[in-house]
Amino acid sequence: MSISKEEIVNSFESAYNGTPAWEINKPQKEIIKWMAAGEINGRVLDVGCGTGENTIYLSDRGLVVIGVDVASAAILKARKKSWAHRSSGLFMIHDALNLETIGLKFDTIIDSGLFHVFSDTARVKFVQSIRSALRVNGKYLLLCFSENEPPGWGPRRVTQEEIKEYFKDGFRVNYIRNSFFETIKPQKLIPAWSASLTRI
Repeated sequence: MSISKEEIVNSFESAYNGTPAWEINKPQKEIIKWMAAGEINGRVLDVGCGTGENTIYLSDRGLVVIGVDVASAAILKARKKSWAHRSSGLFMIHDALNLETIGLKFDTIIDSGLFHVFSDTARVKFVQSIRSALRVNGKYLLLCFSENEPPGWGPRRVTQEEIKEYFKDGFRVNYIRNSFFETIKPQKLIPAWSASLTRI
């Protein structure tokens, strides 16, 4: 069954009234790996930034970073964290399906847990949105649930083949490798795909 945009927004707004499982109060380890490998550079967009841990981590390392999220509750918390950290990261309430309306081109776009929430139709629009906001030769870095996580709790599982299919036009796949999401549940690591794609 397809989920409407309004239902998605309401779901995230409700989740951020508490502490969602993915809000671990630190950057995901894959973000740190990307940064250490030199994959994140230039002007950076963090789509589905949540309460801003990844944005703050990157901005504290000298990058110009904008975090966007459709959930106003998440952005409010992110701004408070950014102020407390004296971070230069910027945060905007914005729909990731319409990134072209930001009016900027980015060298790197990071996605830690957004792509996998979308329906098939929304994924097509999301890929178009990413392409519109990413400069040629810029990188889109994706961390999403993989099919290696058993069915049940959480968003849709994604296969390597799906990533390749959705991004076959306008992107080159550099790699898709095994990774994981950390959660607030002790010792609970979620199997994930880490993917690097270059806009061509």
